Amino acid sequence: MVSEATTQPRVAVKASQKRKFLIEAAVVIAIALILIVIMPLFLSGFRLNLLGRFLALAIVALGIDLIWGFTGLLSLGHGIFFALGGYAFAMYLELNTLPEGRIPEFFGLYGVTELPWFWQPFNSFPFTLIAIFTIPAIVAGLLGYLVFRNRIRGVYFSILTQAALVVFFNFFNGQQKLINGTNGLKTSTSVFMGQQVGTDGMRMFFYITTVVALIAMYALCRWLTSGRFGRMLVAIRDDENRVRFSGYDPTAFKVLVFAVSGAIAGIAGALYTVQSGIISPQVMDIAFSIEMVIWVAVGGRATLVGAILGAVLVNMARSLLSERFPDVWLFFQGALFLIVVTALPDGIIGWGRSTFGPTISNLLGLAPTDVPYTDGSEPAPIVETPEYAEK
Repeated sequence: MVSEATTQPRVAVKASQKRKFLIEAAVVIAIALILIVIMPLFLSGFRLNLLGRFLALAIVALGIDLIWGFTGLLSLGHGIFFALGGYAFAMYLELNTLPEGRIPEFFGLYGVTELPWFWQPFNSFPFTLIAIFTIPAIVAGLLGYLVFRNRIRGVYFSILTQAALVVFFNFFNGQQKLINGTNGLKTSTSVFMGQQVGTDGMRMFFYITTVVALIAMYALCRWLTSGRFGRMLVAIRDDENRVRFSGYDPTAFKVLVFAVSGAIAGIAGALYTVQSGIISPQVMDIAFSIEMVIWVAVGGRATLVGAILGAVLVNMARSLLSERFPDVWLFFQGALFLIVVTALPDGIIGWGRSTFGPTISNLLGLAPTDVPYTDGSEPAPIVETPEYAEK
């Protein structure tokens, strides 16, 4: 029988956790309403389209934070999964725009008279919706299995993901007859739901869809990292050998979380493609995949919110600086990264938590243990030891 002294702290912690969940849900809903209702009133169509792209990039940043911040897997090749999701949706749009029996025009330039077999399933919209995240997930799962089963980790894992990125980039670049090679697939003039993708109405539709998808992916990552599965990911990140000696197989967990991260990147790629108007092998450029990691570092690893904030702020700053200072804006971007690495090693969210976290927790009536740790770990649970129990 547990003593009253032990029961009361447990009840207090549970009540505080419930309050924290309700506050977080209220904040997420409020931000969603601001993005959907208020932002379109103050931003021009061009700026709103840019914001939609940045929010799509924030989705892929969530996937990277899931594997890097919580699991310790630094991937430098997420452009692969981003591109696969984008190409899947672009292929459907290409076929959906044409009259029945016709094939995309670029095939005629290279002497192709029949639709290739792997294009044919993309005539179906339900298949395309599933393919957007399943194809990147399968590719990520296979790549992860081949790497993790050999216990490759650390910098060697990062090098292998970047090497895979180079392979995919060169492959897609050379497939002129199959996917239009370096020219890519244009989506701005395609037709979706009876309207041209580039019209203001469809841009607004995809913007709202991106906001909803971002919230859904945040909820998924939050759910994955807040329970036992999340604690296992943190344990793998902090001491994988100890996890293995405890009787668990880290390989299965790492393959699964890498596949989930790939699926999230595929969804982001599809949403980014329809808002940017084109998908090409350039999204598999090495620099772009490295930028994805930088967004997470700027916002704060193992925070999820930091990944979103970092992606939006960095891309917004790059857009504004490149417009005002086209010749020297890269120096500003480099200075930003240097400041974060040297002065804010835990990112913007990590700095905010350490500076204002206790004050905010007191104002909201949260227990001190409810303030998330910068490294993504959780407070140790209350353990009922014999000295606090009654017979």
